[in-house]
Amino acid sequence: MKLAFVIPAYNEEALIGACIESVLAEIARSGLGDDAEVIVVNNASVDRTGEIARSYEGVRVVDEMQKGLVHARAAGFDATQAELVANIDADTIVPAGWLDTVMAEFAKDEKLVALSGPYIYYDLSAWDQFLVKLFYGVTYAIYILNRFILRVGSVIQGGNFIFRRAAWAQAGGYDKSIVFYGEDTDVAVRLARIGKVKWTFRLKMKTSGRRLKKEGVFKTGMDYALN
Repeated sequence: MKLAFVIPAYNEEALIGACIESVLAEIARSGLGDDAEVIVVNNASVDRTGEIARSYEGVRVVDEMQKGLVHARAAGFDATQAELVANIDADTIVPAGWLDTVMAEFAKDEKLVALSGPYIYYDLSAWDQFLVKLFYGVTYAIYILNRFILRVGSVIQGGNFIFRRAAWAQAGGYDKSIVFYGEDTDVAVRLARIGKVKWTFRLKMKTSGRRLKKEGVFKTGMDYALN
């Protein structure tokens, strides 16, 4: 199966390089080679994001001038024909073994249409890390409730999810009326009508906790939960 990384980026000159380098390193380590591609969506940036992304060999940059996460993800989706689309963020660091988990999960279950897992915030305090773990405990309980008991959907972590291209096309693609909050929930609910949407703690993604530091872990968690 061919896989494409789609990385939306708005004014991410400080972090986009480290993200791309982690992606390229994981592709090389996994041995996917030509079966993987990297697409950075330069989403109306006014800094050096696009320039930095274009400096990496093997990275394709798509310019999307309509600002917004969903518009950027949709532009990246439209730019590839890969069977699997890995949606990550510009401030994430892909850990070693991430692609092994992805490819193994999709290879063993043809009915699996999406896979997701938690963030590991590499720059938060020990207390904030504890609060995040509590939040993910609640997230997992919601996942079990929604997927296996109520059967009304599933759970996806925005910035750490992969779906089958054909399934997402069947689901109708991105809802561009969504500004930011709720995009991942929308993906989870609609894909759950097509096939299996799995959440696993085995699929960890490293990311910056800058938004949590700015807004507070509890407030950010409540905003995501409510939306």
